[in-house]
Amino acid sequence: MNDLILYQYDISPFSEKIRRMLGYAGLLWRAVEVRPMPPRPALDILAGGYRKIPVAQIGADVFCDTQSIARHIARTTGHAALDIQACSAEARAFAARTDLDVFLAFIIGAGPGLLVGLARHTSVLDTLRFVMDRAAIARKARVKTMTPGQARKIVAAHVRDMEARLDNAFLFGDTPCAADFSAFHSLWFSREMTRQDWQRDAPRVGAWFDRMTAFGTGTHTFIDAETALDVARDAEPRALGDSALAQPRRVRIAPADYARDPVSGWLVAQDEASWTLRREHARVGTVHLHLPRQGYELTPAD
Repeated sequence: MNDLILYQYDISPFSEKIRRMLGYAGLLWRAVEVRPMPPRPALDILAGGYRKIPVAQIGADVFCDTQSIARHIARTTGHAALDIQACSAEARAFAARTDLDVFLAFIIGAGPGLLVGLARHTSVLDTLRFVMDRAAIARKARVKTMTPGQARKIVAAHVRDMEARLDNAFLFGDTPCAADFSAFHSLWFSREMTRQDWQRDAPRVGAWFDRMTAFGTGTHTFIDAETALDVARDAEPRALGDSALAQPRRVRIAPADYARDPVSGWLVAQDEASWTLRREHARVGTVHLHLPRQGYELTPAD
């Protein structure tokens, strides 16, 4: 799948989630490095202002949110369990909780150590910009508020729960599923940013983390954003198939939790798990955006 282009940045936890999936699947891919916060001109062209990272591109098809990206990887590689919709109800509930509440608890509970880690990986100025950007996101977010003390309790309970689950090599069996990758990225981010020793009292979690790390991140090369936009310009979106709508309509789609900037376009297809928007831009022509239905809201466009 060396036609997959991932818009990502090095310390992005959700990018790491997808990078590990690509490593598990043994894939070749290309990377466009983006800023941790807007402006991101190429993605404004390609994805209409959608701001969560990562975003994946295959030709003129654009996959927003890790759910959509993972679903594509699952369908094209035969690793069905990378699609959360193919997992058990218990695994789906675990992943949903881990990707939102637990992830935010890791961030809030990190305290000043997170700022130190960000400055170590970027710069003091970029750290200040990052904090201001995320504070603006928080003011519009629809998520549970928590104190740092409450957050640390959630993290501790999460690690204990993982330790208790790991009777097998992975959280829900002998092979990894989407829930394992959801659990991995928060722990990875905690280690990278704050160097917390959460493995000390959770040896099975530590061994699981080592197994996940061993998958690597696949083989990738970096390309610039203009090259990626040229790829979209020179391609046509893939056929919609049975999910195509007879009468497309103008809509807005936005995350329901945080980073709630909407993207607008023509709704041209939908199925039980996703929506597809058609967008036009002079730089790239017609592109199709694929967004998950879980955790997102659709409203009519004015």
